[in-house]
Amino acid sequence: MKKELEKKVRRIDTATDNLRVREKDSDSLKVEENVFDIPTLKNLYNLAKKGIIEAMGGSISTGKEANVFHAEGPERELAVKIYRISSSTFKAMDAYIMKDPRFVNIRHKKRDIVFAWTRKESQNLIRAKNAGVRVPEPIIAEKNILIMEFMGENEVPFPLLKNVALGKEEARQIYDIIVEYMRLLYTEANLVHADLSEYNILIDPKDLSPVFIDMGQSVTLEHPNAREFLHRDVLNILRYFSRFGIKESPEELTSKIKAKIT
Repeated sequence: MKKELEKKVRRIDTATDNLRVREKDSDSLKVEENVFDIPTLKNLYNLAKKGIIEAMGGSISTGKEANVFHAEGPERELAVKIYRISSSTFKAMDAYIMKDPRFVNIRHKKRDIVFAWTRKESQNLIRAKNAGVRVPEPIIAEKNILIMEFMGENEVPFPLLKNVALGKEEARQIYDIIVEYMRLLYTEANLVHADLSEYNILIDPKDLSPVFIDMGQSVTLEHPNAREFLHRDVLNILRYFSRFGIKESPEELTSKIKAKIT
């Protein structure tokens, strides 16, 4: 048992060295062994060989299904999102992916679902960006790894909306942009975010512009639960911004989101 553990540690060390992980971050990466399993490390190494990643950095965030890390690319900072194959929470993905007409032929195996989910997030980000919504630009989706534009500067990510101190005027400015982004998602990208809240919106400190993130669960309007997911997004946004005196009914906000502007 001890020999097997030592062999596994050596393999991880070798792959980590090949990725040229900065020394100050290498220990924290080893701790994330449920994220950096051998297949994932091999995939990262292949991405490094292709010149997409030059060095892996430290952790940005940890979610229920994925971890996000900072990385250095040849020309800019990157965010590397790694979906954990070993996670036990992927049963929740069924409601989002198995009824998505884009992924009707996915096998009900955890690995296949995770790989499809990664591709799905990349496709959703592309749709959103093309519609005019500010999102991280996806660069490549490789199995359970999604590499994106890093939303931040000098390794410091933009803060989440929930962590930004706002006055009423600033809140109204951000709210109006969020509503417009929700409208663009719905009318131009044919998408509903499906998990929109103050936890999945970043704020650029330079101009207070919002950035939508975590779009793996976003669904097309053809999804049978799209209406339910949109209603939940609407309630989340209204709940958060009500503290700043912004009062709209769910029906009013939904009408704005569905409005086609010619």
